[in-house]
Amino acid sequence: MSDSSQRPLLEVRDLRVEFPTRRGTLVAVDTISFDIHEGEVLGVVGESGAGKSLTGSAVIGLLEPPGRIAGGEIRLNGRRIDNLAYREMRRVRGREIGMVFQDPLTSLNPLYTVGRQLVETIQTHTDLSEEQARKRAIDLLAEVGIPAPERRVDQYPHQFSGGMRQRVVIALALCVNPKLVIADEPTTALDVSIQAQIIKLLKKLCSEHGAAVMLITHDMGVIAETADRVAVMYAGRIAEVGPVKDVVQNAKHPYTHGLMGSIPMIGHDTEKLTQIEGSMPRLTEIPSGCAFNPRCPHAFDRCRVERPELLRVEQSRVACWLFDQGARRAAE
Repeated sequence: MSDSSQRPLLEVRDLRVEFPTRRGTLVAVDTISFDIHEGEVLGVVGESGAGKSLTGSAVIGLLEPPGRIAGGEIRLNGRRIDNLAYREMRRVRGREIGMVFQDPLTSLNPLYTVGRQLVETIQTHTDLSEEQARKRAIDLLAEVGIPAPERRVDQYPHQFSGGMRQRVVIALALCVNPKLVIADEPTTALDVSIQAQIIKLLKKLCSEHGAAVMLITHDMGVIAETADRVAVMYAGRIAEVGPVKDVVQNAKHPYTHGLMGSIPMIGHDTEKLTQIEGSMPRLTEIPSGCAFNPRCPHAFDRCRVERPELLRVEQSRVACWLFDQGARRAAE
């Protein structure tokens, strides 16, 4: 991981994503801030509806209308990218940001061979000739673990298994050496043994290419295996962010604690896993104060009326009044 004194590769400040509706404006991502350094894997985790994928879509400029960035800014290598024109952002997406999505078939055109898709992408963003681009495509397929790449480069997406298609998508994401890779649930549709291979591959390639990774998932096991740091999201906000070891072994926010308690541990005899009562609130029903307060076993009066900001606690930052000295005294 890069020296933390260096400027982060990706800086997200007070990002707010809204959806205007006839009944009013829904806030899906509520003023969140985070950084990712070169060569670092930041895991973004939380239940469905937490705002993880919308955050990734905002970073790459692919929010589905009527969703829009309503506040904050996003900087890549110090350059602001959230206010770029569509064509400029498209160039940034191709050259500087690579994308790996949950379903490889959404990223691959079924009518073209994988080689043609790789070659076109490489030629769009580099000065390589078609012959050079084809050689690079074959090298990339070999690098991501596709057997017999010289033959398979001329095959179509349907001729690959799900795991192999995801490898092709990773090759596509890395083909012009992007600075940042956004991976949104890249292993969800795959079986467990293939998941492990894809995660290992993604981590290896990014460390070798020096790219930063934003890994979006609901699977804490994938995060523990892959990420350097983790941001836990709940109802459009960051509940806790810190080094992955600290967050996994010593979760501080009650929500993170519940997430970690719901994972069975090998070698630990546990009669019953932790269950977080209730469910993530809808965007139309986010409670005042801390959004987690209706489900939190430690909630007290301040939690119901005042929303906590991220507070520094050891190596992590936690949005919880239990870690504010004044709040703790009031609760006792």
